[in-house]
Amino acid sequence: MTPKHPSDSLTILTDLVLPSETNPLNNLFGGELLARMDRAASIAARRHSRRITVTASVNHVAFNRSIPLGSVVTVEAKVSRSFRTSMEIFLDVWIEDRESGIRTKANEAIYTFVAVDETGNPVEVPQIEPQTEEEKSRFDAALRRKQLSLVLAGKMNPHEATELKALFI
Repeated sequence: MTPKHPSDSLTILTDLVLPSETNPLNNLFGGELLARMDRAASIAARRHSRRITVTASVNHVAFNRSIPLGSVVTVEAKVSRSFRTSMEIFLDVWIEDRESGIRTKANEAIYTFVAVDETGNPVEVPQIEPQTEEEKSRFDAALRRKQLSLVLAGKMNPHEATELKALFI
């Protein structure tokens, strides 16, 4: 399989925050944002693998800024690293200032998707070759995140988590 670049999977979803999507403080419900991020991550995973993909986990979500009613919200997703059958997708969420048009990062998330065949069995995906410094940083960190997740789930012995150990040695 020919390796791909993270930019090959880039997915950008832009939408308005409507009244039915807000809480009593007139900010976007967290669940609404999670759904938007899940759709964007799903498209990015599909673009990378060219397969059916399913959400395996939501590894990290940071709700750093509230997103007010009427905001223009942009979710940017791309594969940060692929493993045998899974892909880590890093998402950045931006809001656009109504008057200046300046974009500010509001939130970020990391999802994991698995590529499957028509019967739901996992299938191999292409590897990633990061290009930019940010892509290289996210690529390197993805292995540490995966090892941490496996250790916490009891699926990896802590002594085998070489990338994690390297942080402390």
